[in-house]
Amino acid sequence: MEKFTKIKSIAADLPITNVDTDMIIPKQFLKTIKRTGLGSALFYEMRYDEKGAPIKNFVLNNAPYNKAKILISGKNFGCGSSREHAPWALLDFGIRCVIAESFADIFYNNCFKNGILAIKVDKEQLDKLITEINANEGARFVVDLENQQVITPAGNGFTFDIDPFRKGNLLSGLDDIGLTLKHADKISTYETQHKQTYPWLWA
Repeated sequence: MEKFTKIKSIAADLPITNVDTDMIIPKQFLKTIKRTGLGSALFYEMRYDEKGAPIKNFVLNNAPYNKAKILISGKNFGCGSSREHAPWALLDFGIRCVIAESFADIFYNNCFKNGILAIKVDKEQLDKLITEINANEGARFVVDLENQQVITPAGNGFTFDIDPFRKGNLLSGLDDIGLTLKHADKISTYETQHKQTYPWLWA
């Protein structure tokens, strides 16, 4: 998993409440078990018309927002089914940080396990960010995980809370597999002892 320390990017505003995982990545794209290649299908039914042509007024189809690493949205982002493909699609598109009023619990947890920083803000703070985006196209925000700060050109930045364990994993680039491999020597020792004690289980 790629480390998350600090990013500087424009932010794309998706002012919608209850963005569910089927909106993020529709069910027809769930056949793959690979984490790559899903970026083109992100928000597919919102980004493309029935013929597969890009819809011009959708924010992620337009420069400079098609290069955004930060996505800002409303309440209950990531609700619906617990598909891990949703954060995979966001990450493959290039989104490293999602800022919203609230998140569905499973989606929220999946973000951190896949290298995406999910930040919760109140409505007042969210409105300030959206106002700044609309007033200054191309404004670049800084998301500093180590110092737990979001910095904006117009001074609408803020500090945010994050669980220390999740923060450490993001800074170190450790997903569940990476955390397990930190104990590879202990696992190897256990397996060796287990083979000696119960050799028939390893035959």
